[in-house]
Amino acid sequence: MSESKAMIVGCSGLSLTDAEVAFVRRERPWGLILFARNIGTTDQIKALTADFREIAGRADAPVFIDQEGGRVQRIREPIASRYPPGAAIGDVYRRDAEAGLRAARSLSRLHAADLLPLGVNADCLPVLDVPVNGAHDVIGDRAYSSDPGVVAALGMQAAIGLLDGGVLPVIKHIPGHGRAGADSHLELPVVDAPLDALRECDFAPFRALNSMPMAMTAHVIYSKIDPDRPATTSPKVIDEIIRGEIGFDGLLMSDDVSMRALSGDFASRTESVFGAGCDLVLHCNGDMEEMQAVASGTPVLDGLAASRAQKALQRLGEHDDRLEDAVFIAAKRDELNELLAAVA
Repeated sequence: MSESKAMIVGCSGLSLTDAEVAFVRRERPWGLILFARNIGTTDQIKALTADFREIAGRADAPVFIDQEGGRVQRIREPIASRYPPGAAIGDVYRRDAEAGLRAARSLSRLHAADLLPLGVNADCLPVLDVPVNGAHDVIGDRAYSSDPGVVAALGMQAAIGLLDGGVLPVIKHIPGHGRAGADSHLELPVVDAPLDALRECDFAPFRALNSMPMAMTAHVIYSKIDPDRPATTSPKVIDEIIRGEIGFDGLLMSDDVSMRALSGDFASRTESVFGAGCDLVLHCNGDMEEMQAVASGTPVLDGLAASRAQKALQRLGEHDDRLEDAVFIAAKRDELNELLAAVA
């Protein structure tokens, strides 16, 4: 673990370029994240993930993806079925709570069954953000509900479903993006809600799932906590809220540092991420010049961060021993379709 740098990076296409091979070999990123531009065929994805691990020199190197369903699903038909967004699972829950919990767990178990054979063993799911009236729709139907208790209950089952299938869940976007009035991909959102409201609503699902192995930060300013810096680069938010009030002691990764919510050059962005207390920096777009700047500001994964990373990887062993059971997976698919049809 100490031989890796504390970063997760993307790549530009369907296979690693010569420059990317040299970068991975030299900089030794802890993980890789895939996007739609990296998805071609089943064999191609398997080759890409295997090549990354071989070049990184670690068979346990994690490969991440955002595979939620709905708008945010990087792997689609014919490789993976088209799955519903979180709000559709919330609809099932509103009709029948037990059915909703089963749907959340089954959907994640299906995600895991799709991902793990491809070499993808970490999914940036569940979305624990709680949307409020008037917020930007960047979260929107990706959220399970506007009720934090429902979000927590469904998010827990979604996380368990991934772990059942041998895939790491990454809860996001801690400590909550649902109230943001802007898309952090494009600009920096500022949330002015009082701290009591944040505690009661936004933080609650993350507190309920604080035992999960990994979390991704929100590029959001919470003005009543730190009026100057978004959570990702705020020592106050990370120490007092994420680690303190929420009680999350797992592996904390930044959201993508190439998003426009953050300012400054990429080396300084990266240094701010680690200065605030994040364990890992995430850079997604595969731009080599940006990746090199991020790498220049990234430390070796060591100390408490390395311990958290090792504990996260150990959770990959919590599967249900039916990873390749086609009959079991087909039954899960039928179950999910029946549950969704009941509220269609």
